[in-house]
This record gives sequence, structure tokens and C-alpha cells, in this order.
Amino acid sequence: MFQQRRRTSHVGSALTIAELIYHSVARKIRKTHGNAFMSLFMNMLQVIIFVMAFYVMFSVLGLRKTAIRGDFLLYLMSGVFLYMTQIKTIGAVVGSEGPTSPMMLHAPMNTVIAIASAALSALYIQVLSLAVILFVYYVGFQHFTIEQPVNAFGMVLLAWFSGLGIGMVLLAAKPWFPTPVRIITMVYQRANMIASGKMFVANSLPTFMLNMFSWNPLFHCIDQSRGYVFINYVPRYTSTMYPFYFGLVFLMIGLMGEFYTRKHSSVSWSARR
Repeated sequence: MFQQRRRTSHVGSALTIAELIYHSVARKIRKTHGNAFMSLFMNMLQVIIFVMAFYVMFSVLGLRKTAIRGDFLLYLMSGVFLYMTQIKTIGAVVGSEGPTSPMMLHAPMNTVIAIASAALSALYIQVLSLAVILFVYYVGFQHFTIEQPVNAFGMVLLAWFSGLGIGMVLLAAKPWFPTPVRIITMVYQRANMIASGKMFVANSLPTFMLNMFSWNPLFHCIDQSRGYVFINYVPRYTSTMYPFYFGLVFLMIGLMGEFYTRKHSSVSWSARR
């Protein structure tokens, strides 16, 4: 009655949503640290520590001969980058603001914008970290060649997409089962230290071990990415379509679950916790 209604076109609504997502992404990135550069540097430091830890472990255990013929650090980074992209995306989506968050009181903010900004902020930080680290390594340490860079980057996006789908399902279940979802998220992220296949390639595994890892979309993404990065490796037991369909199915299930949860959400759910 006392509200002034403004008629907007579909293009105007799309631009408004895009602007909201942009500002939400900037807020998410600045949320981890007051300085945007320090936020990026902290993420880069995590990736560097992971790569160095695996480098030392491979050297001490004598596993370097099991790697693909080519640049060994590039072999490690091709696994670590995709692993970090997926687990950071899952963590960002699961930790995004739900329907009972105070941010949802500010129209036209909604959960779709919160989820999209969380996922895109994780992708932005990971891609920027990847570009900076590869640039520094190429200029300062070792000239390397990526055989098919566009397809290799496509595997990064596929790892992000599958992480978005998994995160959506966990986010939809989070208000109903907060403690189990938190445990499942932590277990999945820790299990992928090995189950992602970043320490080995699928072509070198026996059949019984392939059956143990082939369910994991990140395993397919990493193995396929190494086929695009190195000219000497052709993946035979993994697929690019499996993680895509996996992420698509989980994304649809997660969106339906999130819509149902949003319709039944209440602030009193967390009153006793």
C-alpha cells in the first residue's frame, strides 16, 4: 500500500542481479582479510605449502619415478590446483549465507545471489592464484610448456563445477542436519587428499584400485588435466563427461533441496545450538 513499485525489464533485473553478485563477490574476498592483496597471498601460500609438502614427500619416498615424464613441479601443481579449487568451492558454498541470515533482510538479496557470489569468489581467488604462481614459476625458475592450455583450464572449471554441485547438496541439508553435514564436508575434503588421485595417474593403477577411485569426479578432472598438460600422457580410464554430469545432477538436486529448505526455514532452528 505504502510501497512505490518500479517496473523493470528482464534486462534491468539481470543487470541488478549481476551487480549484486559482483558486490557480494568483492565482500566475500575482502571478508577473509582487510587487505585484498593479503587475502590472495594467503591463498597462494596455502597452494605453495601443499606443493612443497608433496615435493618433499615424493623425494623422500622415492616416488618421483612414478610421475609423468616432464616437469615434476608442473605435475604436482596440476593436481594441487584442481584439488584446492574443488575443496575451496565446497567450503565456500556450504558456508554461504542461508535464508535466515541477516543479509537476506536487505532486498533484493536472496540465497541464489549468496550462493553464486560464494562460488564465484572461490573460483576468482583460485584462478588468480594459479595464474600468479605459474607466471612466477615460468619467469623465475623453469620455462615449461602446457600442451593444451585451454583444455587444461577447462578441467579447472570442471573441478569447480563439480564442487559447486556437491556444495549445493550439502548446503540444502545443512539446516536439517548441521553436525552431520559439517562432519561429511570435513571427511570429504580430507579423503580427497588421497582419493583425488593427485599423487598418481590412473593409467598406472591396477583395476581394483581404479574401482576405488573412479567414483570421484575430482579424480577424473585431475587425470584428464594431466593429459592436456603433458604430451607424454594419454588418459585411458577417466572421462571429462563424468564430472560434468555428476556436477549437473548434484546441482539440480541441491537447487531443489535448497528451494524446499528455504520454504520451511526458521530462525528458531538454531535457537538450541
